[in-house]
Amino acid sequence: MEDTRISLLHLSLAPGALDANLAMIERGIGVAAQQGANLIITPELSISGYQFTDEIGTSWIGEQPDPWMRRVCELARHHKTGILLGHVERDYAGKLYNSAFLIGPDGAIMGRQRKVNPAAEAWATRGEVALPLAWNGLSIGILTCSDAYPQRIAAELCERGVQLFVCPCAWRPGLQGPAGEWESRSRETELPLIVCNRTGREATLDFSKSESLVIDKGERVLSHSSDVSAVLTFDFNSERMQPRSTLFDAIYIE
Repeated sequence: MEDTRISLLHLSLAPGALDANLAMIERGIGVAAQQGANLIITPELSISGYQFTDEIGTSWIGEQPDPWMRRVCELARHHKTGILLGHVERDYAGKLYNSAFLIGPDGAIMGRQRKVNPAAEAWATRGEVALPLAWNGLSIGILTCSDAYPQRIAAELCERGVQLFVCPCAWRPGLQGPAGEWESRSRETELPLIVCNRTGREATLDFSKSESLVIDKGERVLSHSSDVSAVLTFDFNSERMQPRSTLFDAIYIE
């Protein structure tokens, strides 16, 4: 397996601002591609923002690929890079999900993971099971935000052969914020864990001090927080399953 260059889009997103958020993601993808990223990861609900229902409701949510997804697929194909996109979806029965989609460098959707533990999102249906996604010779387990909270989901993914956890998040510090869950899941499974969090402020949530992280065997190796958007790039050694970088290469964007 070759090394993988990974970029995390640590973005300031606005609730319900679909096109503005997509424009921010486009800028981030462009910067990450210039950095040579093989895999670009967005936060949870990156197109819609987290508290979008108060602004635009849910009637706009469709089956995937929707227009916003199709644009991100075009960008993956144009830059020949993989993208893990946190976005919403509606299934054929009309149920809504908080999902993460893995898009290949050919622009095709390779797989998805529906959030299993969406207790904080009243609009979302619970995903049934967490399964590994295959990427560039790696077996990846997706733990969207609070899916990292219970031990069970990570343990089941570990039993299914995952080698790496990726956590797209919108999880701010403070009351009901992260309190060692990421480190615990990495320590228990002895697997690396990558957190792509976000920044910015929404109606009742302040993400400006939220952290994006790379954790190895329970220890924080790389960390970043900022009150402005940033593209965070690092090299991951796919043979040793450890980050090769000792610092994020951070490029700030507006």
